[in-house]
Amino acid sequence: MKKELEIELEKLSGFDFPDIQLEQYVTPPPLAAFIVSNAYLFSDLEFVIDLGCGTGMLAIAAGKLGARVIGVDIDRKALTIAKNNSKRLGVKIDLIQADVRHFEARRKNFTTIMNPPFGIKTRHADRPFLSKALEISRVIYSIHSAGSEKFVKRLAAEKGFEITHLWRFSIPLRRTYEFHEKEFKYIPIEVYRIEKRFRRS
Repeated sequence: MKKELEIELEKLSGFDFPDIQLEQYVTPPPLAAFIVSNAYLFSDLEFVIDLGCGTGMLAIAAGKLGARVIGVDIDRKALTIAKNNSKRLGVKIDLIQADVRHFEARRKNFTTIMNPPFGIKTRHADRPFLSKALEISRVIYSIHSAGSEKFVKRLAAEKGFEITHLWRFSIPLRRTYEFHEKEFKYIPIEVYRIEKRFRRS
């Protein structure tokens, strides 16, 4: 399942003109396939939301495995690419243009699967994404830069969540912006599965 999904995701288009202020990078297909395949195995793919969905990599991956998916992004151009990508793979996803800080969801039991900005340009840029996910989710899969465990654990605990799984990877970051000197640069990242704690009666 994972390998087949990865091959399909390789067909998707990336950003035409990525915005460094939004830290727009395409999630590598192997990483997207890993995360969504695990979410499938944990039975977490019923109602999925991707905050900061960009060109739709994670949202479409979840849709390919049967989830009902909403993608949210502030960038209209990215959402247009996501729409075309979803059509390319025959996946239906609902796309909403919004700033995640002001996004209101009717449901509070989503599985959020997201790759928020790492805070390279703006310190703690991932905080609004994780805060919103903790507000509207039952389970969260989130990608962060290496060394984020203390921050993620503290914010999750404040909202009644706990980290159930932590996977560490070194992923290839493609040359996206002019200041990138190499075609590929490997960066260490952490992928979290975070789940809401339920009180026992």
